[in-house]
Amino acid sequence: MNTEYIRIIVRETGLRENQVENTLKLLENGATIPFISRYRKESTGGMDEVQVTEVSDALERLEALAKRKETVIGTIESLDKLTPELHERIDHCWDATELEDIYAPYKPHRKTRADAAREKGLEPLADFVMKQNQYVPLDREAKKYVSKDKGVESVDDALQGAMDIIAEQVSLDESARNLVRNGYRREARIYSKVVKSKEADAQKYRDWFDFNESLKHCASHRLLAMRRGEAEGFLRVSIEIDDEKASDALSRKYVHGKSEVSQLVDEAVQDSYYRLLQPSVENEFAASYKSTADAEAIRIFARNLEQLLMASPLGQKAVMGIDPGFRTGCKVVCLDAQGTLLHNEAIYPHPPHNEARQAAAKIQTLVEQYKIEAIAIGNGTAGRETKEFVEHLRLPSNVQIYSVNEDGASIYSASKTARDEFPDYDVTVRGAVSIGRRLMDPLAELVKIDPSSIGVGQYQKDVNQTDLKHSLDQTVISCVNRVGVNLNTASTHLLTYISGLGPQLAQNIVDYRTENGPFHNRKELLKVPRLGAKAFEQAAGFLRVPGSDQPLDNSAVHPESYGIVEKMAKDLKCTVQELMKSPELRARIDINRYVTDKVGIPTLTDIMQELEKPGRDPRGPLKKFEFSNEVHTIEDVKPGMELPGIISNITNFGAFVDIGVHVKGLIHISQLAPGKFIKDPTQVVSLQQQVLVKVLSVDIERQRISLSMSIEN
Repeated sequence: MNTEYIRIIVRETGLRENQVENTLKLLENGATIPFISRYRKESTGGMDEVQVTEVSDALERLEALAKRKETVIGTIESLDKLTPELHERIDHCWDATELEDIYAPYKPHRKTRADAAREKGLEPLADFVMKQNQYVPLDREAKKYVSKDKGVESVDDALQGAMDIIAEQVSLDESARNLVRNGYRREARIYSKVVKSKEADAQKYRDWFDFNESLKHCASHRLLAMRRGEAEGFLRVSIEIDDEKASDALSRKYVHGKSEVSQLVDEAVQDSYYRLLQPSVENEFAASYKSTADAEAIRIFARNLEQLLMASPLGQKAVMGIDPGFRTGCKVVCLDAQGTLLHNEAIYPHPPHNEARQAAAKIQTLVEQYKIEAIAIGNGTAGRETKEFVEHLRLPSNVQIYSVNEDGASIYSASKTARDEFPDYDVTVRGAVSIGRRLMDPLAELVKIDPSSIGVGQYQKDVNQTDLKHSLDQTVISCVNRVGVNLNTASTHLLTYISGLGPQLAQNIVDYRTENGPFHNRKELLKVPRLGAKAFEQAAGFLRVPGSDQPLDNSAVHPESYGIVEKMAKDLKCTVQELMKSPELRARIDINRYVTDKVGIPTLTDIMQELEKPGRDPRGPLKKFEFSNEVHTIEDVKPGMELPGIISNITNFGAFVDIGVHVKGLIHISQLAPGKFIKDPTQVVSLQQQVLVKVLSVDIERQRISLSMSIEN
């Protein structure tokens, strides 16, 4: 256990030393974040999943930095320049920027003007100039280095070479870099200007044609918007400070007096600033602020994804899924309560076909034939029209009709996962199946789609893709394990995200299930090839086995705690099943009696909550929603209208709302709670929340609707 890691993580997170130490031990022994936060609360002092993730991420960062330090030490050692003092400084350095500053003078690089000057033997002259000894004539000293054999033709050549060396030395000096950095921290501004030759094609970036603001106050979405415009060649973006002020401060640091030699140093320092330091530090700040903006965008994306994955499920009911369309018709599929495809065909109720009567008859027949209990209709093109068409049919009163967000359905339908699931069907059938299954269980279906295609973030193509994938994968893992999955119905894709499994073990579970039939209990998992005791420990608590002869197998109680529940039941002279069914029996339990050196109050409290509602779904019941009949297109939307809507996306500048017209309206953050200051939109709204909004303005040309949250919410 690296005590240095513990010390740093404690300082950064504010957690107690024993919490960090125990969490690191669990991580190093192969425990997953969901397992640690759910089943090892005694060890972590009750740390939640966010805190465990924070420790895990810090560990990864420190391990990466430690590897970088090894590279730095190895390189400097190979140059025979590693002193004990330098080695010790690197050992104790845990700041990435500081480490690179230490490494800079030794780092391999392309040949520079200073390197060429050193090869000509001009480094001693540079040292002489830097001392700024005004009593030794400069020309006389420089003449010593004139040598046609070495390519130094004159005194001017010699002095220019010395200045090149000084300029590079200044640029690599940590104190000089920090002086310039401090200037950027205090006063840097970000500027964005349109590329004049592309102004006509850059209209979507017109807010940034002549824009500037303090860099430290530049919100992440503004910075990312400018950087996207820059990447597309429409904008020129720069980060600037008062260069004259900064270069003068640098000169004051190195220039002493007003002699001829001091003037030469001043020229070298100015060259160092404008040619080397300023571009380098500007790039450093551009990268740093881009990284910060990425982190904020990724945080918002992950939070939105979590809310979408945790959307309420309809549950196991026979569902008709409809992927709507005009010219190509509507693809209709019928699914049983387990999501199995039973039937598919196309109907054409809309223009240009106008076969409404035949389509109506077909839907009514299919509803009766397959005992359909709910109809899921995609909310894309023709979605609103198809929903209204179906709602006017004479269907049994128990059949509920829902509009389903279809973002990413086309991505899924063309994916390998979809082809493996439905090798004999085309993309239109797969898309309709995905829409139907999303209604039944959003989580189980959405995990099959690349999260960046689900449409709940901004600038997902502009941020660091490695960081984005890591964050979104962690979000999916968290949601899947929070809900738990049915071991006998979960797809390979869903099982992949269960704690301790992964793609290979998930596939082995499905293969075992195919060959041997449904699992009868959790213990049978140990018969799955390559699924050993460690994987079982990590996964078992998140897998449900309805109908098992062990009733706790359909709960979140971990098998390692079955003995505790059995002892409780024995003490009450009842069975475990009776204990789970009887609030009166559970009320008689004093959990303090069951505390041991390994099992404490946190675990016992979780067990009691699980016995009360075994296998409970944390997502809550599904709520029905209806759009206003007054609006169908953006032309119908008028300022002053109050309309029902659904929050479809949240950014750090506001929330987008679906009001049923195929153009999402925006509630700017200033309009989320009129009269109140809101720093984060999530303080007020959540994804998929049903809201009442007031229309402020409509821009048909730019396809924009501005909204305010209605006071009636």
